[in-house]
Amino acid sequence: MRLTTLFTIPRVLRHSDAIGADLPPDEAVVLDAPDPSLRVALAAAAAGDHIPAAELLAATREHSQWERRDACVSRLARASLHHPGWLDSWLEESPEDPDAVLVKADLYICQAWQIRTGARARHVEADQFRAFHAVLRDAVPVVSAAAELNPYDPVPWRIALTQARGIQAPREVFDTYLAEAGARDPHHEGCHVQALQYLCDKWYGSHEEMFAFAERAADQAPPGSRLHALPLQAVVEYLIADEKASDPDHTLRAEAAVTRAQALSDSYAPGDREAANFRNHLALVLWSMNRYEEALTAFRSIGVHATTFPWTYFGEARAEFLEARSDTRVELAMKVPFFRPSPAPPATGAADWERELAPRSVAIASTGPTEVAQAALICGHSLRTAPAGNRHTYVEIVPDPVRGRRAALLPEDPLTSAADNFTTAEDWPALVLHRTPERSSFTLLHRGKKVAHHSWETAAPATDHAEATATAAALARVYGITDPRPLTHVLRAAGDPARHQSELVAALGLPPLPPGYGGEQEILTGLPGARVLARRGFLAGMRDTMTTKEGVHPGARPQDEPHPARWWVLRTAALLFFTAAAVYAWWTPDIGWFRSTVSSALALYFAAKLNRALRRRPVSSSPPPPAAS
Repeated sequence: MRLTTLFTIPRVLRHSDAIGADLPPDEAVVLDAPDPSLRVALAAAAAGDHIPAAELLAATREHSQWERRDACVSRLARASLHHPGWLDSWLEESPEDPDAVLVKADLYICQAWQIRTGARARHVEADQFRAFHAVLRDAVPVVSAAAELNPYDPVPWRIALTQARGIQAPREVFDTYLAEAGARDPHHEGCHVQALQYLCDKWYGSHEEMFAFAERAADQAPPGSRLHALPLQAVVEYLIADEKASDPDHTLRAEAAVTRAQALSDSYAPGDREAANFRNHLALVLWSMNRYEEALTAFRSIGVHATTFPWTYFGEARAEFLEARSDTRVELAMKVPFFRPSPAPPATGAADWERELAPRSVAIASTGPTEVAQAALICGHSLRTAPAGNRHTYVEIVPDPVRGRRAALLPEDPLTSAADNFTTAEDWPALVLHRTPERSSFTLLHRGKKVAHHSWETAAPATDHAEATATAAALARVYGITDPRPLTHVLRAAGDPARHQSELVAALGLPPLPPGYGGEQEILTGLPGARVLARRGFLAGMRDTMTTKEGVHPGARPQDEPHPARWWVLRTAALLFFTAAAVYAWWTPDIGWFRSTVSSALALYFAAKLNRALRRRPVSSSPPPPAAS
């Protein structure tokens, strides 16, 4: 570790919690979140019903909404990879339906790339390539049929461009397909993105040809078109190339592409789903250029809408997005002097995620409230507990006006980090549940370790069977369930995250989720026996742990009486006086070490008194319910 890194660690500890505090929490971030109508179609498709998808695509065709149609067809095709029955029944019922045939054509492309994977050619086996090309050849008549059934639709030509890239079609075929797409919609984003892929260096073109195509398309695009961000996608392809991205001409082009994309981003509202794709590219490029202030602005504009591309180039897309966002905050914190106040987020009002998308969280501990409270005395958070039947406890976080120092250093969400702490050295587990409108998840903690984690998303495909089986086995082992197969079935369910989360809780034999879960943030207040465990400092928590009798709920932390103005004035004056005396004593060689030390100790004493008085405040906006007698 470099010496400069050691010097910046205190800055990170002090400022990183405040920088980007207006960003949505990790649990609220969803990958490729669909709009409401597409969400309904995807959920129905997962249940085997094709009617909502048919109505959605018919509307896009009738109103010539080609960009929206392309996005919907792509998502429905990916959904049919794992739930093909709805598409089969649709085609059986209406074999000449242009919308059904179009989804079938795109399904062939999805199947082919699933076989090939996204790896570079040198890492793909020969058998994979043979199967890949066979599926792409089978797609030709279906793509042709989709183009003939709706001659004005550019989407079949986007599929044809993708197919041409996969089968290594010669340039004249590519040029023909691109011309056909342009004749139907000269500014169609999906067709241009596929053409850019064909022209990039890793396929059949070069950096120069790729940049020239992207810049030409952006120059010709109408105001507000997302094609103005196409050069930015060229920058991403340039940055991930094997060779070092150091060409001066391409560096200047990258700067121009970023400037153009930032201007386009400013024309969209923060959190706009339509702008999510190019904003994710923008955040990645700015982060890779070490332009962290601008990258943080891009992450703010993204909100909860992470996208698969470009993050999937580097690993699991959602994890890579969150890691880059966290790294941006750390890098900015390292640049803020330690004694300077932490920068506040822009005053833009409450973001959508604060009102609607922030995760609702509750934990179910498999023991009584008293045992949870005794185990949680040094967890660093204020908690509210409520009995859940005879052998379980509901737990939620009570927001603190001033966040604790230890809590600020923990990277996880508050309830997970608290459960991680209070299950340590205990025999009973805790299941931490999170829910947002698009995503539900759980984390199982036992003996202070994460035993299992799983999430359901509205439009996500079913979880891999092997992964679901392993997670179900871990759950069954902790909760003493002999047959984990019902758990596997719930974990592999798709389409309704909230319902699947509730089904899992029931399958584990746990109490039902408390009323109001998924609505307000604090839901245990009105439950019988609900009590607040106020956050302790580390030493106070250790003291209470050793002095509280077993089987007794720890008492509430005593609150200081409000101090009069005279108290504040006298102690502030004393702090200033002894601080000045200590500085003078240590600075002047004629004053001995004893008086210097006494002056310093008195200054620290009055500073501690003032700091303690400032921090000792109520821990919740509403007073805790009275303790049961």
